[in-house]
Amino acid sequence: MILDENTSNSIISMAEYITQEFPKFGVMLCGTCGNGKTTLVYALQSAINYLNHCHHFDFIKDLDPYYDIGLRIVDVRDIIHAATDTDSFTLYCRASMLAIDDMGKEPVEILHYGNSLNPIIELMEYRYQHQKFTVVTTNLTAKDIRQKYGARVADRFNEMLHVIVFQDITYRR
Repeated sequence: MILDENTSNSIISMAEYITQEFPKFGVMLCGTCGNGKTTLVYALQSAINYLNHCHHFDFIKDLDPYYDIGLRIVDVRDIIHAATDTDSFTLYCRASMLAIDDMGKEPVEILHYGNSLNPIIELMEYRYQHQKFTVVTTNLTAKDIRQKYGARVADRFNEMLHVIVFQDITYRR
């Protein structure tokens, strides 16, 4: 990771988001390829895991059997593959903290034994309804999201996700 002005601004934006008194229950990191979105999610995961390790929040698992303390990072394609297995898909839906990497590169609809499934839409609807902490990285713009997932999902994203826009530069050479 290169600590330049763009990277510093992204880190500051994330820090401001997570330290708000009443933050939205998710964050979307958007921008072009190679500008540090996924790297920032891994840094957030490390911070959450460190804090959980230091403060021993294991007692929460007794209150909610689906509560997992860490931030789980998953590529959007893994969610698509899990959509045909109810148990696996339910784990993604119910995860306490879930980061979905590269949203937008997946097909919106898949067929399973002739049935049409919309895994990302269904996942995000569930997480919205249950106010589950969700992080999304995407190369899509707001207009692209509305076109791909529909007005209903785009509207819910506006309510549930704080948006951090990354500069249109790449650190990959």
